[in-house]
Amino acid sequence: MTLEQAEALDAADPLASYRAQFMCPAGVIYLDGNSLGQLPLATVQAGAEATTQAWGERLIRGWNEGWIDAPQRVGAMIAPLIGAAPDEVISADSTSVNLYKLIVAALRLDPKRNVVVSEAGNFPTDLHIAEGAVAAVAGAELRIVERGALAEALGDDTALLMLTHVHYKTAERFDMAAWTKAAHDAGALVCWDLSHSAGAVAVGLNAAGADLAVGCGYKYLNGGPGAPAFLYVAKRWQERLHNPLSGWMGHAAPFEFADGYEAAPGMRRWLTGTPCVLSLVALESGLKLWADIDIRQVEAKSAALWDIFHAAGTAAGLECVTPSHPQQRGSHISFRHPNAYEIVQALIARGVIGDFRDPDIMRFGLTPLMLRHADIWRAGEMLREIVASGSFRAPEFAVRYAVT
Repeated sequence: MTLEQAEALDAADPLASYRAQFMCPAGVIYLDGNSLGQLPLATVQAGAEATTQAWGERLIRGWNEGWIDAPQRVGAMIAPLIGAAPDEVISADSTSVNLYKLIVAALRLDPKRNVVVSEAGNFPTDLHIAEGAVAAVAGAELRIVERGALAEALGDDTALLMLTHVHYKTAERFDMAAWTKAAHDAGALVCWDLSHSAGAVAVGLNAAGADLAVGCGYKYLNGGPGAPAFLYVAKRWQERLHNPLSGWMGHAAPFEFADGYEAAPGMRRWLTGTPCVLSLVALESGLKLWADIDIRQVEAKSAALWDIFHAAGTAAGLECVTPSHPQQRGSHISFRHPNAYEIVQALIARGVIGDFRDPDIMRFGLTPLMLRHADIWRAGEMLREIVASGSFRAPEFAVRYAVT
């Protein structure tokens, strides 16, 4: 593809107008929205109003003027992006905390089922949290197997199959309906981590018959660094599963201040501590952008961006580890190279921001609301030039930072 052809695609892009709604620094091609989404311009105003007016002027009255209902309201905004009903999603805590809640709840459902099955190479915090969660339930076990052995690892003792829908390194996507059925056929529940899926690809939790899910708000949903996460529980499980972190916000009547705990009905029982109001304001502002967006257009543009960058990486002699079929991947592309870290740093020095994942993966997020086809073409040309010239071998590009 030529630059002129890429620009022609931009001229016909139905999503082109959304770029103007984000802060896009001059001279930067941002290919890390799969790790931290860009700042919506509306969030700046929303944050200012939340601090100076709601907090500054209304003070504690703000709780009765929208704050206390924010977790449910924001959850309902996320619901259509993941194929759920509004009363099946709530926004709270972090992905890790929410995952812990759901794992322990699933393990406590049936004493005869005490095994959590997951994939080797899953996002590390998912496995770390699962390790801690099984340790909190007597007799529970975490069974980690390679992807090809997942089906045979499911059995009569399985309580939960825990999978990440889109792999954080390779972007490989599980068939949600097929794996949900596999878990159910074994008598187990399934929990999906949607951190690299929500806002990137079409997700149909209810259509697939899924039981549980978690996800973060700071990647494709553009909620800001450390934005609140979300948690999904299918309606059929809402009164049977219980939050093991039984904090006051999950109580049926938190302001009666009773000593004993009585779980709230529905999704409110999955709250624990006081909601992070300012962070929820930022996330809610980012989510408002999605009200009129067709996820099919997002997927189509993602595929076009992927093709442009894949061609550039292939021309540079890089090994692509991301599936080539659009329905088998998320919205990032990853290449393998022994000097992956150095190449990423060389790109960053030239204004193309991607990221590195040990031991040899360079990863580039394709966020269709902000990126132009011409941006990806230019980034691809820089990638080819850096690899061909060997300029990534400069000593400064080998300096390791704490966050890669």
